[in-house]
Amino acid sequence: MEASLRSAAFGDGVLPPSSFGVPASPRGRLLAAIGLGARGRYASAATLLTGLRASKEPVLASLASSTLASHRRQLGGHATALVLDGEALALAIAEPRGESDPDGLDAEGARADALLGLAADNLGRGRLGAARRLVARAEAHTGNWRSRTRAGWVAAEIELASNISEAAITPAEMALETARAQGACRHVVKSQLVLGVTLANGSSTERERAKTLVRSARETAEKYEINSLLWVACLVEADLGAGHADEYRFRSAELLHAVLRRADPCGRRLARESPWVPTGGV
Repeated sequence: MEASLRSAAFGDGVLPPSSFGVPASPRGRLLAAIGLGARGRYASAATLLTGLRASKEPVLASLASSTLASHRRQLGGHATALVLDGEALALAIAEPRGESDPDGLDAEGARADALLGLAADNLGRGRLGAARRLVARAEAHTGNWRSRTRAGWVAAEIELASNISEAAITPAEMALETARAQGACRHVVKSQLVLGVTLANGSSTERERAKTLVRSARETAEKYEINSLLWVACLVEADLGAGHADEYRFRSAELLHAVLRRADPCGRRLARESPWVPTGGV
């Protein structure tokens, strides 16, 4: 069961039927929560992660906290995520390196997750200097493919927020190359979206590539029901001037509302209050 859950989280994207139950092992529950969150099933994921945050294993508790922070951030709750990422860093910061995990579910990966999460939280709150410093601090812990991919996302997003689109291309390209080399379906989708947005204001050739990347991301997200990214992909595709843009915007709103129905009360509240999530007050 754990192998199939890991594949769903970091590989082929196929969520196994076993994820609808509660895996026996703590690591299995973490992997299930990651897969559930990717599909926008935030309430189910939060239930698993809340229990894991109380684990006596600091690395596992840290990974659970940073995963929940990511889910809160996906719904626009950067301030709430900041607290959770701070908790994650406090749990992981002094832990010995220990046994390594291929996907970064280890002490080094936990430190990278917490630091990159804090960078993304600060970015979302307009603190670009703090975000840059945290990404730089995380570099020492990005020895695995997942951390390198996430570092590329955040670095690119910082440059975009700083209106330096050209500087965003290199980290965005690196993230996509790393995710593709790993065969990590969900990370490829996110990387395509980040690079697509990065290229959107470039030359006509770059803009055409952006449309191709975002279209591919949407199609893959739809195929594997990665709803946490699918509503975003539809919105970005509409903004890129794709044909039937109004239909994509409607589809994005429809998907987002479906995601919010599967979120816990905290997640729904954060989305309603966020300036980043277009809930329309729902």
